[in-house]
Amino acid sequence: MTAVSEPVKRVLLAKPRGYCAGVDRAVVAVEKALELYGPPVYVRKEIVHNRHVVESLRERGVIFVEETSEVPEGELVVFSAHGVSPAVRAEAEERNLRTIDATCPLVTKVHKEVNRFAREDYDILLIGHEGHEEVEGTAGEAPTHVQLVDTAEDAAKVEVRDPSKVVWLSQTTLSVDETMERVDQLKGRFPNLADPPSDDICYATSNRQTAVKAMAAECDLVLVVGSKNSSNSQRLVEVAKQAGARDAHLIDFAREVDEKWLEGVTTVGVTSGASVPDVLVMDLLAWLSERGWGEVQEVTTANEKIAFALPRELRSV
Repeated sequence: MTAVSEPVKRVLLAKPRGYCAGVDRAVVAVEKALELYGPPVYVRKEIVHNRHVVESLRERGVIFVEETSEVPEGELVVFSAHGVSPAVRAEAEERNLRTIDATCPLVTKVHKEVNRFAREDYDILLIGHEGHEEVEGTAGEAPTHVQLVDTAEDAAKVEVRDPSKVVWLSQTTLSVDETMERVDQLKGRFPNLADPPSDDICYATSNRQTAVKAMAAECDLVLVVGSKNSSNSQRLVEVAKQAGARDAHLIDFAREVDEKWLEGVTTVGVTSGASVPDVLVMDLLAWLSERGWGEVQEVTTANEKIAFALPRELRSV
């Protein structure tokens, strides 16, 4: 009788994954501020949405605050990668705070688009998730012109002043497919809806979703390393399931993997959100290797070579 060979356990590792240029720039900006000025360095909101990054910086003397009003007068505050509204900048100025703006340049681009369309008196439909910091900062550029469209219900009931002067923009970290679904819905109601001058969804969000789609159908389980409050990480879980993965979960650390998820699993897909340092992915690969998933095949769909200069406040120092 011939012995049935065990199926080979393997890991498909998505590339690109992890840190994008905007996150890298923001984290380096805080580290450089610590180096130049010493602690404490205040950061409004989380610099990026990742527990490991935030906890590591907190240990080094960074104080994370929810609002600018919590920063003592005259101190140094860094604005997070997600961007802030003009009202936040004005408050920082009133409190005589020294500021370093670590807003991702791709978010700044959307802010500029809002300003441009507001000047031309367009109604701006901002596709994004309610309560997300990036959306709050973007909408705050022109609150009288911007309306948030989060759900299908929002798209069905949003009203505009002049259907011939309406444009859609989007949060940079959304699912490409979900965004286009909203856009199609809106175009059904407003046939003259203008598209943004360039793609708002960030190259890194889009690339990470493409890599997951390329491997999901072969995966019994996809593990996405990322934090619960990271929009782009949450989207990777959804994209994996939609693209054919049998199961998918979001974890911050390897220790959070439930061994029950691995029952009957041959192929595990691994990726990480755009605010995740690769050390956390390496920890997960080591954890899987100890349990028999030692063979790792990289699935590459793009090579990223983008880098952003540091915030100007740190360039001249």
